[in-house]
This record gives sequence, C-alpha cells and structure tokens, in this order.
Amino acid sequence: QVQLVESGGGLVQAGGSLRLSCAASGRISSYAVGWFRQAPGKEREFVAAINWSGGWTYYPDSVKGRFTISRDNTKNTVFLRMNSLKPEDTAVYSCAARLNSGSYYYVNSYEYNYWGQGTQVTVSS
Repeated sequence: QVQLVESGGGLVQAGGSLRLSCAASGRISSYAVGWFRQAPGKEREFVAAINWSGGWTYYPDSVKGRFTISRDNTKNTVFLRMNSLKPEDTAVYSCAARLNSGSYYYVNSYEYNYWGQGTQVTVSS
C-alpha cells in the first residue's frame, strides 16, 4: 500500500509554468502512476501517465507538448511539469498509483488503486 501527497500547485498567469510533485510514502518504483485533473462542474480528466521505470509515458492531445511526466524512484516521487499554461488548465490535480512493474501505463481513473488528495492549479488570463 502507498499513500500519495501532491504539492506544487498555485496561481500562475497564462503562459507560465508549474511543476507538481507526487510524493509516495513507500517505494513508488513498483507502481505505474497517472495524473488527473478535475475542474468545478466537470468530470475528472486524464492528464498524463508513466510506467514504473519512466520508460513509457502517455498524454492526451489537450496537454501533449506542454506537460511532461517524469519520476525519480530514488526519491519516491513523480513529477508533472506544466508549461504554456492556459486558463482551461485550471483544476484540482491529483496523482494516482497502481501496482505494476511492467511496461504498462493506465489512462482510466478506475484502473488506479491509490489516490492523493489533490493540489489546486489556477491559471489566470
């Protein structure tokens, strides 16, 4: 079992950047990790995913080229670098983990077992 804590959110102007962190209480190296976001009144949206080693990543078109997911298993932390932020990126961002040591990543929220509480990202125009 692993507990996840997100940090790094905040208020930023459009065009700016933020780096979110997802810190795990235990060894994250056996887990595939994903980032999701949810804006008020909207459904949860997949943002990025990474397999256990970091060798495989996946992004939806809405963030591809702007967001980068990475991980440092020695620090039990997964990162989400967000560049060229837009007002429509405003949401609560959460990380999620699923035990898997293969070349898999997951894009659906129901495929994840563990979730953090989320961190607010607000992008002003």
